[in-house]
Amino acid sequence: MENAAPAYEHLLEEQLESTQVFRGKLLDVRRDRVRLPDGNECLREYVRHQGAAVIIASLDDGRILFVRQHRYPLHRTFLELPAGKIDPGEEALDTASRELLEETGYRAAEWRHLGLMHPCVGYSDERIEILLARGLRREAEPNLDRGEFLDVLSLSLAEAVAAVRSGEITDAKTITGLFWAEKVLLDGW
Repeated sequence: MENAAPAYEHLLEEQLESTQVFRGKLLDVRRDRVRLPDGNECLREYVRHQGAAVIIASLDDGRILFVRQHRYPLHRTFLELPAGKIDPGEEALDTASRELLEETGYRAAEWRHLGLMHPCVGYSDERIEILLARGLRREAEPNLDRGEFLDVLSLSLAEAVAAVRSGEITDAKTITGLFWAEKVLLDGW
């Protein structure tokens, strides 16, 4: 659900040539030659990504589901909202529903699309759709992907915001999701 932004034509860069540098299971690395607004040319390197969905899963008591997972690139364990990549041809809601069940064992009776974030605008076209899930019911044990290991836990919104403030939560999609959670759950957005 890409939101349209004003074009600001005087700032646009024109793609002249695109080269695929690397293609993996998750990432597609590109190097493009572009024409700048002043007529000069330069190279832009970036990562193409199919997008993801992050879920603010609100339990009936107001607590929010989180996962704790090791992230290899930073060699540390992170506290995050449940999330996952959007498969080709899949809608963000379908991704969110699938990932919530796989990672936590919960299904939601009510879904609401809240917004969109772009976590790495300087080097990636990744978009993350932010969804709120309510009316949760536990249906199964988590059914994780091969090679995926995580803990499921719940925090109150206040505990989660405190974890951002203390530096325990540093993941961008989780911080953005908590911003939305605060506005929607407390302020009625």
